[in-house]
Amino acid sequence: MKNKKVVVCGHVCIDITPQFLPNQRAKQIGELLRPGKLLNVGSATVSVGGAVANTGLALLKFGSEVILMGKIADDSFGNIIEQTFREYGAEKHLIHAGNESTSYSMVIAPPGIDRMFLHHPGTNDTFCYGDLDFELISQAGHFHFGYPSAMRNMYVNEGSELLKIFQKVKQLGLTTSLDLSAVEDGSEASKTDWAKLLERVIPYVDFFVPSIEELGYMMDRPLYEEWNRRAGSSDITMVLDVEKDIKPLADRLIAWGAKCVLIKCGAPGMYLQTADAKVMAQIDPQFYDWGGLSVFEQSYVPDCVLSGTGAGDTSIAAFLKAAIDGYPVERCLQLAAGTGASCVTAYDTLSGLRSFEELIHRIENGWEKNSF
Repeated sequence: MKNKKVVVCGHVCIDITPQFLPNQRAKQIGELLRPGKLLNVGSATVSVGGAVANTGLALLKFGSEVILMGKIADDSFGNIIEQTFREYGAEKHLIHAGNESTSYSMVIAPPGIDRMFLHHPGTNDTFCYGDLDFELISQAGHFHFGYPSAMRNMYVNEGSELLKIFQKVKQLGLTTSLDLSAVEDGSEASKTDWAKLLERVIPYVDFFVPSIEELGYMMDRPLYEEWNRRAGSSDITMVLDVEKDIKPLADRLIAWGAKCVLIKCGAPGMYLQTADAKVMAQIDPQFYDWGGLSVFEQSYVPDCVLSGTGAGDTSIAAFLKAAIDGYPVERCLQLAAGTGASCVTAYDTLSGLRSFEELIHRIENGWEKNSF
């Protein structure tokens, strides 16, 4: 790909993550958090979050030239986001709203338990087609959109606004990618026909990079509920079978017109499935050799696990950066998995990340893989 500049667009927020103490390990959250109980914790990490920050700043850290487009308000949280982006030289294209409030999340991430979020969508809910500078976007080579499932204008009316954005970007000649986020059960977003929405948008998406939990919830709710019953108090990703549970969803996406589907499967790893070589070459001729793949990439053993926040987003950043730069598909998957294992060694999203050179050195020197 000749033009390697990347636009990262979509959800942005402030993440506030209290640090749990080393002795505060439990199998279920109810063992730690109960009504009336006081639980002493460590200091809080306050960092920028959402796809624009997590994926966008990770791409910047990996050496990409990026344009970050997220919507903030002129309030204290918005000021923190703007100042953080300014430290990276990436604040110029943030979208400012007037009498609104910036989005934030309280990230509850006890050791050994999948993280939970208390989330205020704020300005993400009013983000729309009209907020985007398409003249600026046309100067890039790749467009990544993250978390439309947490942005009201992107999922109402069967995703018409999201579809309009992707159609316009493809008209401009960019390659595209789309990431999702979890949907709160019982919320307005949960009432969306996500399968129908995805079927409309997917033909305009070159790299679709959701998590398996998000995909199951959106595409086959009864199957997702069966996964939960099967998992009990365990993580869903620990009980899934690639051939029986994951591949059938990827098959449906390919039938809908998906080209490259990378499904994040939590601690076990990630699953890649692609369309045939001629379809992959429609993205760019360099992807012809990616045709007809079905691969599960196991995760690497991390040095430690402090927080899973941002691990999926940063692994996607590594995958996209490697793919855009022309790395072989095997290396793209290795770099994505290695980035996920690096990210979880820090409480924030970016501190644990390593350069591609460092990751490749460790991979080639026998970095141990997980086997769940």
